[in-house]
Amino acid sequence: MRILVTGGAGYLGSEVARQAEQAGHEVLATRLDRAPPHGRPVSLDIRDENETARIFLKHGPDVVIHTAYRQADEEVWGAVVKGTHNVALAAHRADARLIHLSSDLVFDGEREGRYTEDDEPRPVSLYGDAKLAAERLVRELHPEALTVRTSLLYGTLGAQEALALRDDVEFYTDEIRTPARVDEVAAALLELAATDVAGVLHVAGRDALSRYELARLLAAAHGRDPDTVRGAPSPPGRARNVALDSSRADGILRTRLRGPAEALHSL
Repeated sequence: MRILVTGGAGYLGSEVARQAEQAGHEVLATRLDRAPPHGRPVSLDIRDENETARIFLKHGPDVVIHTAYRQADEEVWGAVVKGTHNVALAAHRADARLIHLSSDLVFDGEREGRYTEDDEPRPVSLYGDAKLAAERLVRELHPEALTVRTSLLYGTLGAQEALALRDDVEFYTDEIRTPARVDEVAAALLELAATDVAGVLHVAGRDALSRYELARLLAAAHGRDPDTVRGAPSPPGRARNVALDSSRADGILRTRLRGPAEALHSL
């Protein structure tokens, strides 16, 4: 299978490319600022519609796993919305299976319990707005595509681990997420690539816990005293509880997505 991974140098994209390559697939990994560590590098700025169409036509991927994004306010709309428009359109024209990565931040966080795929998104941040707009474009331009919503990713020395090991960061005690190991999410995406599951699917960890609780677990797993991790309430305007219900995915996937309490204990 020929798999094109957008954001091939990113945290999730590089892990998807690594696992796909290891499984014997032909892997094309897009690059913009940095060279991807796995797969065959393909220079592509997904914000350029003509360039995206040309690359898809040239390489003819069977599957596109779209992980590329930018979160900074000045870049988010172009990278997330315009970029997703171009990827979804090109994937549909190439008759390629599309798996699009979205976020728990499409929800407002103002509810008890966990969000299912049937709950109405109401983002409260610019990033959440952009992710929801991208979801709608995927549904319109590539109706057979699968949108996967996930949460905070950890598991190798990425952003969450780096933050947890710093002394100058306060972690929100009242912002609830469902963090997932990056390697487990990547395995789930590759498993889903071989199915015809469409629509929206939540693929996140089993534990609903605060950013502060996650940071304590990460600190302890990497040899730091968790009691040195600082907690604080989140500022106004942030989504509070965006825990995802992944029970639908549990019924589809062989890949098991553990919670941090279990997954980090095995490190």
